[in-house]
Amino acid sequence: MLTNSAVTGRRYSAWLNRFAWFAAFATLLLICSGGMVTSKGVGLAVPDWPTTFGYNMFLFPVSKWIGGVLFEHTHRLIASIVGVLTIILVIWLRRIEDQPAVKTLGLVAVAAVILQGILGGLRVTMLKDQIGIFHACLAQAFLGLIVLITITTTNLWRVLPQNLTDTVGQISERLQGMKAIAIVTTVAIYFQLALGATMRHQHKDLAILDFPTANGAWIPDTSDAALTKINAWRDARGLSDVDGFQIWLQMTHRFLAVLIGIAVIIFVVRTWQLRNVSQVQVLSRLSILWVILFVFQFILGASTIWSNKAADVATAHIAVGAIMLSFGVSAWAISWRLSNSE
Repeated sequence: MLTNSAVTGRRYSAWLNRFAWFAAFATLLLICSGGMVTSKGVGLAVPDWPTTFGYNMFLFPVSKWIGGVLFEHTHRLIASIVGVLTIILVIWLRRIEDQPAVKTLGLVAVAAVILQGILGGLRVTMLKDQIGIFHACLAQAFLGLIVLITITTTNLWRVLPQNLTDTVGQISERLQGMKAIAIVTTVAIYFQLALGATMRHQHKDLAILDFPTANGAWIPDTSDAALTKINAWRDARGLSDVDGFQIWLQMTHRFLAVLIGIAVIIFVVRTWQLRNVSQVQVLSRLSILWVILFVFQFILGASTIWSNKAADVATAHIAVGAIMLSFGVSAWAISWRLSNSE
C-alpha cells in the first residue's frame, strides 16, 4: 500500500485533470454527433473527404450548413477538435505526469484518434458500411480510454490505498470479485454497443417493431413461412424486408441487455457489502448511478423500438450506452486500484 509520503510526493495537476474531463466530454459529444448522422442517414451528405464539397473543411461557408450537410459537417469539425484535444492532452501528460503507464495510455489515445479519423474518411470514400461499424466501435473504445486517463489523473486516484485488506483478507477477496464483475460487465457493454452499431449501419428499418414481445411472440419464429408472412406485412407498410439473422441480432441485443442489468445489480450488492469501508464508498456511489443509468438506458432502448428508431431517441440511447461504458471502465479501474499493490 502507498504510504502518505509516497502519495504526497506525486505530482497532481488539477488543470490537467480538468482538461482530461473536457476531452472526455468532447468525445461523448462526438459519439452523439456520429449517432445523429447515422440515425438520420446522412453519413454521405458530404461526398468528399478530407475536403467538404471541395472546400477546406474549416473554411466551408456557414451558409451552406443546411439539411444533412449540417450534421455531417459538424461531426467532422467536432472530430477535428477531439483530435487536437487529444494531442494537447498527450503532450501535457508527457511533460508533467509521473505515472509511466498513464503516459503510455496517452500515446495509445493519439494512435487511436488518428486511426479513427482515417476510418471516418474511408467510410466516405469507399462507401463501406463495415468500415462504419468499426468506426463506431473504435469511438466507444476511445471514449473508454480517455475516461481511464481522466480517472488516473484525479487526486482521488492518487490518495486511494492500494492492496486494501483486513486481518482475514475478506476485503481484498471481495474487491477481487468486484474487479472481475466490473471487467465482465464492461466487456459485455462494449459488445452490446458493437451490436447496436451493427444494426444501425445496416441502414434498414428495425427488424422487430414491438417490445417486449418480438413480432407478437416472446421467442420469434424465423422459419421461412413466418418470414414470408412478416415481410408481406412489412411490404404493405413500406418497410424493408428482414431475414432471420437480422431478427436474432436484435434479439441478442435484448438478451444481452438483461444480462448486463443483472451484472450491474450484482456489482451494486457486492459494493454495498463493503459500504462501511470508507475507501470503498466511492464505488458504492458509482454503482448506484450505474444502476440508474441502466434503467434509463433500458427505457430508451424500448422507446427506440416504440418510436421506430426516431433519431433523437436513438441518439440518446447511444449516448447513455457510452456513459454506461465509461462507468464500467471507472468501476474496473477503481476496483483494480484498491485490490492491487504497486
